[in-house]
Amino acid sequence: MVKLNKIYTRTGDDGTTGLALGPRRLKSDLRVEAYGTIDETNSVIGVARQHTGALSDLDAMLMRIQNDLFDLGADLSTPDTGETLAYEPLRIIAAQVDRLEGEIDALNADLDPLRSFVLPGGTAAAAALHVARTVARRAERQMVELARVEGEIVSIEALAYINRLSDFLFVAARWTNDRGRGDVLWVPGKNR
Repeated sequence: MVKLNKIYTRTGDDGTTGLALGPRRLKSDLRVEAYGTIDETNSVIGVARQHTGALSDLDAMLMRIQNDLFDLGADLSTPDTGETLAYEPLRIIAAQVDRLEGEIDALNADLDPLRSFVLPGGTAAAAALHVARTVARRAERQMVELARVEGEIVSIEALAYINRLSDFLFVAARWTNDRGRGDVLWVPGKNR
């Protein structure tokens, strides 16, 4: 169980932070950037949830996702070094990806097929979900870049989860826009 008695430690005053294990890293380190962006995604979802309370099924999905994002942050902050640890580190698993896919399919079943790209907007919930989607995409780009660094491992499940999450957030944004009927559609060349 996590126990936080003291919020400030002063250990980061030198611009470094501690991962779950191993040496300290710069706060600008790509791994730290990646899990920081996961935290940012989680925060934007929290804002979106301020507008989804009446949509209890969607709100429950978003709450599960927020918990999963803490799992993903824990996964990223505990690099797989190949060493045997005294405990089993928390990792994203395939079942979390599968659940997200099922929720995407359930929401998408209520939507008409798209005939144009969707502009971010519509309801307050949809706009916030679109912001969360773009932040999740940034986290995904950082995770992919991190996985390409020699000696840095990012699991395929973690990468799949963050990829599905942005898909979920897109579909959820459309779903909150009156099941897509309130979507703001892109009109190519409209303002030429």
